[in-house]
Amino acid sequence: MRATALLAIDQGTSSSRAIAFSVRGEILALEQQPFEQIYPASGWVEHDPEVIWATVLSTVRAVLARLEEKHIGVAAIGITNQRETTLVWNRRTGAPLHNAIVWQDRRTAEHCRALAASGHEAQLEAKTGLRLDPYFSATKLAWILAHVPQARAAAARGELAFGTVDSFLIWRLTGGRLHATDATNASRTALFDIERNAWDAELCALFGVPENSLPEVRDSAGEFGRTDPGLFSSSLPIHGVAGDQQAALIGQAGITAGEMKCTYGTGAFAMLNTGAQRVRSRNRLLGTIAYRLGGDTTYALEGSILSAGACIQWLRDGLRLFSRTADVEALAASVSDSGGVYLVPAFTGLGAPYWDPEARAALLGLTRASGPAEIARAGLDSVVYQTCDLLAAMASDGAQPAVLKVDGGMAANGLFLQRLADVLAVPIRRPKIAEATAWGAACLAGLGCGLFGTLTEASRLWQADADFAPRLDTATREQQLRGWHAALQRVRSH
Repeated sequence: MRATALLAIDQGTSSSRAIAFSVRGEILALEQQPFEQIYPASGWVEHDPEVIWATVLSTVRAVLARLEEKHIGVAAIGITNQRETTLVWNRRTGAPLHNAIVWQDRRTAEHCRALAASGHEAQLEAKTGLRLDPYFSATKLAWILAHVPQARAAAARGELAFGTVDSFLIWRLTGGRLHATDATNASRTALFDIERNAWDAELCALFGVPENSLPEVRDSAGEFGRTDPGLFSSSLPIHGVAGDQQAALIGQAGITAGEMKCTYGTGAFAMLNTGAQRVRSRNRLLGTIAYRLGGDTTYALEGSILSAGACIQWLRDGLRLFSRTADVEALAASVSDSGGVYLVPAFTGLGAPYWDPEARAALLGLTRASGPAEIARAGLDSVVYQTCDLLAAMASDGAQPAVLKVDGGMAANGLFLQRLADVLAVPIRRPKIAEATAWGAACLAGLGCGLFGTLTEASRLWQADADFAPRLDTATREQQLRGWHAALQRVRSH
C-alpha cells in the first residue's frame, strides 16, 4: 500500500473532521461529525472531552477505511484545532476533570477585570501579544483549578495535565506517551512568552497555574509521536500541529510577510503574516505566532471576531428563519438591503477590536416592513461590518492588504463575499482548496515527514477559485457603516 496520503484531523468548535489529501491538495476522503454545544449558564460554553475524542476517532477510522479501499496509505497525520479551548485531565487515568471550556466562554470576565484593574494587562501584552480577556486559556484553567474539588491539590502534586485540544488529542492518540503542543497553540494560552518561546514563570504564578501541568512546546512541523497501535489498523506518525487560524494561513499560502487571510467559521479570524518581526498593535489587535519551523518563529497580527457562522446558526436554530445554513444566501438575496435593520451578534460579548465581554446581542432598526429576509441580510452584514472594523484597525497599524483571501464555511456564500468586497473596498479571493484549515495541517504534516521540502513548495499548489471586486459607491458604503457603528454603540457595556 502506497503511504502517500496526508491525513488532517480538523477538530473544530461545532464538529470534528478527518480529511485525507494527496500531495497535490486533492481530497481523497472526508468525514465530518457534528457534536452538541453545552451552555450551562449565560455566556458559558462547554464541550464534552469524551465526545470530542469519540468524534475524532470515528471520523479518522472512516477516512482510513476509505483509503484502504483505494490501497492508499497515510504518510503522516497533521492536527489542527479550535484554539484556546481548555482541558485538564488526570495523567494516570487520562480522564478529564471537567468539560472543556470553549474559547467563546465568558465566565472569567470578572477575573480578567480584576487583573486588569491591578495593572497586569501591560505585562501580559508585552510577553504574550494577547489581552486580558476570557477568550484565552489561562483564566479558564484557573477557573477549573478553583472550582473542581481537589483539583488544585492534585495539580500541585503533579497529577494533572493541562492542554488545548491539540495537546489532549496528542495525549490520547499516543496512548498517554506524549504531553506536547506546538508554538501556535501555546501562544494562545496567555502563559507563553512569544519572544522567548517559553512558558513564563511570572504569568503561571499570576494565574495560579503549576508549570509542571503544561505541555512541552514543539515546532509546528516535526515529531509528535505515533498513534497507539490499538487505535487504527497500523501505527501512524503525527508530524504537524497548528491552531486552526494559523493552519488556515498556511493553507492559504500566507507564508510571506504582508499576506492576509480571513477564515469564517463559528467565529471569524483575520490574520496577517508579519514575518520574523513581531508587530505590537496600537489598535487592540493581537500579536501571535503564525508558525515555528526549525526553531525559527514567524509572527502574525490577528483580529478575532467571536460570532460569524455562530450568528447564522442562531438565525437558523434560534429564529428558525431557514432550515439549512446554506439557505441564508437565497433568503438574504431576496431583498436589496436590510431595510435599515442591524444585528449586532454579541451573543458572548465582542472580540477585536472592541474587547467587550459584557456586550450582548441586539436587533436594531426594526419596522413593520422588517421580515425574515431583512434579518437574514442583517446577519450576514454583521460579519461584514465586524471584518471592516478589523481591517481598519490593521490599517492603523500599518497593514493594508491589496487583496483579502477568505475561507471557511461562509466563503461558499457568494452574496456574503460580494458584500465583503463592497464594504471593505478590497478585492476578495476564494481558493480552489476550500478546506484551507485542514490543508494547512496537511502541509505541516507533509513538511514534517519530508513529502514537502519547504512550505514554499506546498504553497505553490494554491490557486484562486473566484474573485469578488468592490462595486458599491463610497457614499452608500459610508452611510451603512455609520448605521453599524451607531448600532454597535447601543450594545457596548462601556
